[in-house]
Amino acid sequence: MMRIISHSVLWLIVISLLNGCFFSTNSEKRWDLAVDGSTAIALSRDARFALLYSKQQHLQLWDLNQNELLARLGIQDPEQNIISLIRFSDNGRFAVTATQTNFAIWDLGWSQSSGLWSVSDGLIQDIALGNSGDEVLIGLSNGKAIFIDLVTGRRLEFLAHVEKVNSVALSPNGKYALSGGNDHNAYFWSTESGQILRQFEHQQRVGTVELQRDGRLALTSDTGNNAIIWDLHTGERVSQLSSWSRQLIFSAARFSDDGTLLATGSPSSRMMIWSTASGKRIEGYEVEMLKDVRPPRGVVYDAAFESNQRVLSASSAGVVQAWKVSE
Repeated sequence: MMRIISHSVLWLIVISLLNGCFFSTNSEKRWDLAVDGSTAIALSRDARFALLYSKQQHLQLWDLNQNELLARLGIQDPEQNIISLIRFSDNGRFAVTATQTNFAIWDLGWSQSSGLWSVSDGLIQDIALGNSGDEVLIGLSNGKAIFIDLVTGRRLEFLAHVEKVNSVALSPNGKYALSGGNDHNAYFWSTESGQILRQFEHQQRVGTVELQRDGRLALTSDTGNNAIIWDLHTGERVSQLSSWSRQLIFSAARFSDDGTLLATGSPSSRMMIWSTASGKRIEGYEVEMLKDVRPPRGVVYDAAFESNQRVLSASSAGVVQAWKVSE
């Protein structure tokens, strides 16, 4: 009888582990920025600023350190199309916001838009911005990744993908791009020449890509459970994220500044911290969910490291939360 009980307890523990039940819900701090939820939120790299859009409040810029609303930026276009993507530049000075058909650049120092641009080639799937606020990378539904210098008007169409481009990342200086798509490929390429520098093949559609800010590391993740960290200098695999889950689908990803940690967010309200060297999960968190929908749900739109001891999450509930990272 005791052996049966012991085996039953062990089996329950295993089931709990496989179901990912060990996710903390105890954040150290929270900011309720949009009480009715948000369609897009971004965090600056240093986790100081948040830029969010909601139907009720439109576009707002917050200083999280001071817990202060800095600016009400309003709507993006006259039709008041819903903003679904927001990205900061690495230096935090500029941001890009996008609907499915147009995008705007914002100079956050002056709290004003630098212009509005329409895209007619396809629907915008993802977007990224360089530190100058002038260099934009767009991933489109028609398989194109387009790099645009808004000052010179130079436009480079990267045509290596043969299906929808789901995710893009741009180096802070705007010289290097990473794109991943439904064709099971991720490409690291030059925005100056369009030349492919690295190709990373997957068995399934690539849903998420991310660059570490000094260009040493890259993440490519498909819609199965293959999320791989690469050394961009050698093209070799550094690690593969280790998980019991059948799928590792990410809605957000960010490397720590020193590249030792990776934060990922999911469409199912979970954020995880990984060791880039080993691929092992260090922490797991359950972020705030929208309560007025059934069932309750929450998408992690962004994550940012305040330090290697604390990380912030931004969710579709319109809430930013700070979480402790264990030593």
